[in-house]
Amino acid sequence: MSRRLRRIPILLISLVLATVLAACGSSDGSSSDASDSDALHGIKISGDLGKEPEVEWNGKLDVDKTETTVVDQGDGAEIKDGDQVQAYLWIGNGYTQEKAYSDFDNGEPEAITADDTLSPVFKDAVLGQKLGSRVAVTTTAQEAFGEAGNTQLGIGNKDTVLIIVDLMEPFEAPKPKTVPSSQMPKIVEEGGKPTSLDFTGLPKPKADGDLERSIVKQGDGATVTEDMTLTVNYLGQVYDAKKPFDESYSTKPATFSLQQVVKGWTYGLTGVKVGSRVLLAIPPDLGYGSAEQSGIPANSTLYFVVDVIKAEKAQQ
Repeated sequence: MSRRLRRIPILLISLVLATVLAACGSSDGSSSDASDSDALHGIKISGDLGKEPEVEWNGKLDVDKTETTVVDQGDGAEIKDGDQVQAYLWIGNGYTQEKAYSDFDNGEPEAITADDTLSPVFKDAVLGQKLGSRVAVTTTAQEAFGEAGNTQLGIGNKDTVLIIVDLMEPFEAPKPKTVPSSQMPKIVEEGGKPTSLDFTGLPKPKADGDLERSIVKQGDGATVTEDMTLTVNYLGQVYDAKKPFDESYSTKPATFSLQQVVKGWTYGLTGVKVGSRVLLAIPPDLGYGSAEQSGIPANSTLYFVVDVIKAEKAQQ
């Protein structure tokens, strides 16, 4: 299956947690409230929850232990052991005062399980906190990533680190809006196979538009669920592009888990019957967000025609 259908890899949580869990050190960190003037060593963090934070550094961050600070206290439920939460993560290099990584660039939060498997660096930032909170962690690179630091993020082993965690309310999967085919691009075919999409007469999509679906042909097979692996033929194109950015009709059908593709596919194909042909319009927040892909500009709405050939429960 094409890389351009897969979700952008979520780097930070898998990298940070796996690395820290393997590290020998342990945090003797403390927890404080942002009302404490020394809580963030002079760093000012502003902006709305769920939006990329604005960070005003106070020179080089100089810390020798892990400290956790509640920047904004939420009013949601307290996160208990075993809870799975959605969290946006932002990380900065305290030596260079530059952003090293941000989930906000990917347009989607991380899934974090709050339990004892969390590294010490993250445990106080998640477990026992309230949903809707913004929490900040100041720490050393060795505490966050182990003895070597993290060269992929541009963080040396002697650097310091600022991590900001936005603990989001439980996520409710969006349901696709059913629209008539007249509100979707026309499918151009050659020899009975789709070759492109024709956007003539369609207005330019809004960046904050809905996930839309049109059933071109209704199948009579099994109903697709989110935990399934699908075999499909597909063609994808962005608005007014001269050609598709990807397609499988000229090669062979693609097989993939609905948990491995952009969320617009996961939610847009759930509920579809095997044997169906559907048109999808996927807004940027359920596609690739602000990240550019080959043939796909940043903040693009993705249009797809998809033929669902087969569906089966994904193997565990």
